[in-house]
Amino acid sequence: MPPTTQPRVLVVDDNHDNANLIQQYLQAVFGYPITVAYDGEEALRLYESEHPDIILLDVMMPGRDGWDVCRTIKDDPQLGSQVRIVMVTGFDDIGSRRRALQNGADDFLEKPFKMAGLAATIRRNVAALISNAA
Repeated sequence: MPPTTQPRVLVVDDNHDNANLIQQYLQAVFGYPITVAYDGEEALRLYESEHPDIILLDVMMPGRDGWDVCRTIKDDPQLGSQVRIVMVTGFDDIGSRRRALQNGADDFLEKPFKMAGLAATIRRNVAALISNAA
């Protein structure tokens, strides 16, 4: 991501209300271009076509879960290392954090979260993108 470009964010959550709320919040607060996927297969299709910089990825979804989607994206030899994946889950145990990192996730956000926590997570990952691009 060039330093002057707005990061593209992909929000992935099978709960339409959650995904849409996150999309509206991020667009209102940051003005970032946000794309939404409601399942793992759609997330992978949008990853291929949109090349997001940050993915907020729900773990528990029917079909391809967030663990599988994360691993698939991070294994992409061309773009996998350039995207920041934040696993978003209701699991708050150390095992889930370890599993997120083992699957290639860059960050972890526990549900339920406050919007200020979401904003801090986005800022942290944007900063990491910028420092990696420099």
